[in-house]
Amino acid sequence: MVKIFNHYVSKLVSALLLIEIFALIAAIYGAHEILSAYGYVSQTQGKNFFASAAAFSLFIVFSMAAFGLYHLEGLPTTALTAIRLIPSALLGFGSTALFLALIPELNADIRILVLAAAGGTVIILVLRTVIFHTIAHPILESRLIFVGEGALAKECSNLAADSSFSRKYSIVGFVPLRTEECLVSTAAILPLDESLFSIAKRHNVGEIVVSAQNRRGSTFPLHQLLECKLNGIKVTGAAAFFEREARQIRVDSLHPSWLIFGDGFNQSAFRVVCKRAFDLMVSMLIFAAAMPVMLLTALCIYLEDKGPVIYRQERVGKGGRIFCVLKFRSMRIDAEEGGTPQWAAANDTRTTRIGRIIRKLRIDELPQIVNVIKGEMSFVGPRPERPYFVQQLTEKVPYYNLRHSIKPGITGFAQVRYQYGSSIEDAIQKLQYDLYYVKNNGLFLDLLVLVETLQVVLFAKGSR
Repeated sequence: MVKIFNHYVSKLVSALLLIEIFALIAAIYGAHEILSAYGYVSQTQGKNFFASAAAFSLFIVFSMAAFGLYHLEGLPTTALTAIRLIPSALLGFGSTALFLALIPELNADIRILVLAAAGGTVIILVLRTVIFHTIAHPILESRLIFVGEGALAKECSNLAADSSFSRKYSIVGFVPLRTEECLVSTAAILPLDESLFSIAKRHNVGEIVVSAQNRRGSTFPLHQLLECKLNGIKVTGAAAFFEREARQIRVDSLHPSWLIFGDGFNQSAFRVVCKRAFDLMVSMLIFAAAMPVMLLTALCIYLEDKGPVIYRQERVGKGGRIFCVLKFRSMRIDAEEGGTPQWAAANDTRTTRIGRIIRKLRIDELPQIVNVIKGEMSFVGPRPERPYFVQQLTEKVPYYNLRHSIKPGITGFAQVRYQYGSSIEDAIQKLQYDLYYVKNNGLFLDLLVLVETLQVVLFAKGSR
């Protein structure tokens, strides 16, 4: 993993992004050379040709990201890559053609764009097939040792062994501390007749993960861990391991000292001003683009049952302040006739016919742009919850109120990473993603969340 503006990004994704940008720029130059050789276009490249090539590559890459091609869960097959690559290339080609048509100085021959899009698609498909087959080789696996043998060690090792992640780990074993119940395979317990550094060196271990709840006492190998670190072996705590690999701040392995003295959780005035400017710019652009959809949605909702179009509901915002969130009404007027708030459920019978469609496409969230403009919400942030549920969750879930240290958002990191929540257990999982966002939030992460939101809308993930 590499850390870019406080956000962990896979080295594989970073490498793919750079390689594919260069490959697409090369594709458009190659298309120009081929067509000029046959006399279809002028052999002289315009002075703005590189700007056209750069725009083409960025639009294609953005479209690929919107179709989830940079959200690698495991290593996708060639067929699955092709299924998403072809429509993303078409979307990228269309976006590029429209953009270049609006700027005559950058206008490129449409035949060059067609050939470059086709050729670039084939090149990327071949490159990804070769790269995915290469990195799947066992020799490229990272070797790990876990210190501890209890519940936390088991959870960390399960994460390392999870095949849905593109990075592969080989678990050498577990160093027992005899201070907690052994919940890992006894066959994986490492012998204590030699030092931790000797074991790590013999097994070519690159990282040691300290996954013990209790780090005190004579059995904790503090000096051995220091020896390993001084000799170039990475030593990582369980909280940092989860943050890096799962993009979560785990509440069950979190200590207040880590929150206070660790990096992140920076809410400086500069960051607040930049985020506000970003919110206003994105909100105005999306509001203008979505206006026809919003007007049509409002008309359909009214015609279905003649009820109110906009639904106002109290939510908890920054600092625990209550505000009214605006949404297109997607449920019956008597959805909560008893007066008690209810979690939304899959195939909720309270949802109207139009409501099912707009919830699936997330159109019901669009009126919240008004909340963003008023300053009650950000475009990206933890989703605001109702006071009734906040009171319950604050009592039952540690650190839940930390998510109220920043403004809530229309979309959020938890929304693009986890399905719709409808229980305390779901709330804990989403909180762990929200805490990661609160700790590492910035414009870079906001842009990534917006791109992943497009993927969620395109594939209707997690909606109810």
